[in-house]
Amino acid sequence: MRPYVIINAAMSADGKISTKEHRQTKISGDQDFARVDRLRADCDAVMVGIGTILADDSSLRLKNPDLIAERAAAGKPEQPMRVVIDSQARMPPDGDMFKKGTGQRVIFVAKSAPADRIAALAKKATVITAGTNKVDLNIVLDKLGEMGVRKLMVEGGATLLWSFTSQRLFDEIRIYVGALIIGGADAPTFVDGFGFTRSEGFTRLTLKDVEKIDDGLLITWLKKE
Repeated sequence: MRPYVIINAAMSADGKISTKEHRQTKISGDQDFARVDRLRADCDAVMVGIGTILADDSSLRLKNPDLIAERAAAGKPEQPMRVVIDSQARMPPDGDMFKKGTGQRVIFVAKSAPADRIAALAKKATVITAGTNKVDLNIVLDKLGEMGVRKLMVEGGATLLWSFTSQRLFDEIRIYVGALIIGGADAPTFVDGFGFTRSEGFTRLTLKDVEKIDDGLLITWLKKE
């Protein structure tokens, strides 16, 4: 059984998730940070694309000690599984994800990834081949389901989110819209990728909830069937 997929992201009022330099930007505040930490704690796995790792050296770890203790008391690993989509095995073997926190790290690569890079990563993580020249997310979700992941949190970046949304491989989207304007034609939006044409049709959503948090809004959508 595939996991229930929750896409979680923060964007500016004009839809940007970072600056034109692709640098991480603080968009939400303490209340939303706590919400995101709780969501991570409630999920079996947290996923990002390799672009996010290379830009921010993200550790993806759960930081709140109370939430870590809560998971342990429930018989779960202290940290959710940390997953990176990395077609060409570009993940730095000395990155923060390997240095901080405990638990299982999983890297999905394509068959075309260089063997030496795969071997280096295999010393630090579980490396799984899923796809020929590019990681196939359908295979990824099947594999994660087989590994016991029932709830998956996908955090970005924009290219990975395009892949999930364009293929309708999600169940729920939670977006925090912050009270700032970033601007820039080259600044990443919530989803990038190729984009749809009108003749192709769009991925449609059903509004579930809107909540004021900090000085912005948390909007929750469900995939429209």
